[in-house]
Amino acid sequence: MNQRIVSNPSRSKPTIYDVADRAGVAISTVSRVLNDSMEVSDATRQKVRDAVEALQFRPNRTAKSLAQQSSRTLAVAVPTFTTPFHNELLKGVRSRLKKVDIDLLLCDLKWAAPESTLINFLDRGAMDGLLVAGLPVDERIGAELRKLGAPVVLIGSQWDPLDSFYWDETAGVRLAVEHLIDQGHERIGMITTHVEGAVSRARVRGYQETLAGAGLAVRDAWVATGSTEKHAGFSEEAGHEAMQDLLRTDPGVTAVLASSDVQAIGAWQAIRQAGLEVPDDVALVGYDDVKVSRFIGLSSVAQNMHDIGEEATDLLLRRLNGNEQPDSFSRQVVPELIVRTSS
Repeated sequence: MNQRIVSNPSRSKPTIYDVADRAGVAISTVSRVLNDSMEVSDATRQKVRDAVEALQFRPNRTAKSLAQQSSRTLAVAVPTFTTPFHNELLKGVRSRLKKVDIDLLLCDLKWAAPESTLINFLDRGAMDGLLVAGLPVDERIGAELRKLGAPVVLIGSQWDPLDSFYWDETAGVRLAVEHLIDQGHERIGMITTHVEGAVSRARVRGYQETLAGAGLAVRDAWVATGSTEKHAGFSEEAGHEAMQDLLRTDPGVTAVLASSDVQAIGAWQAIRQAGLEVPDDVALVGYDDVKVSRFIGLSSVAQNMHDIGEEATDLLLRRLNGNEQPDSFSRQVVPELIVRTSS
């Protein structure tokens, strides 16, 4: 398995789809012409060649693989490669591709402009299948993905025409908050991200609804964010800053749920620096259950990213091989709480 990282390409580069549109033929016909197939009439062949020349199109590996069924390429698009969450996901993908003669492309969607980065990446067309993780998909992005003409599997979001694996974010938070309530805590804080999004909104809503359902106070001051922008606020630094803010706002908070394990690790350090101990003074629960959490004793909501990476890759491979039902597949993954010494 070969691996390449693709940077943000320019949208101005013509694609095989542009050639097909200009020539008025199917993409598969363009591929046959580019690969000198005899299964095309002379008139059609000339139309395609004229379109290629007019657009100054440079054929890529996708056109070749469509006609010749040579080594194929899968692409994975994620907001970043450096967070433990996405690392676990990519490990699951790679574990399924180890024994397969297939290339792997990595697309860094970038936290700041993921939609435009993805569209630019799609313009390259250099893939036979695509996994998209951590990007909310609306009608516009969904339409761009459908235009790819290749199997697409979403991870962490849902759009009915496409295959998807997504998490019940509210349920995961509810498990964590109920656990803290069962431990006798009533003043429970939450660390979230400064970036407004579907995931952060769902988790905060689950936190507030669970507190209210238990008859406990719900205070805006108990929901804290850090100021560090790295990884959209899902970082140790942001967790450290948010925990410091919580302790200043209400020193009486006795338990905290963080929206990610890395935030919780930063929060843990802030608790220690304040002369307090986990869990004696402040109980702490993270989210994601990354590998390091198992070694430091951090309670966490497990999303089983490695397994989902494997399952999503399996589905994509079945789609490529024509071994899957035509209807789209959608699975909601219910997280589970792993209780350790921190709570």
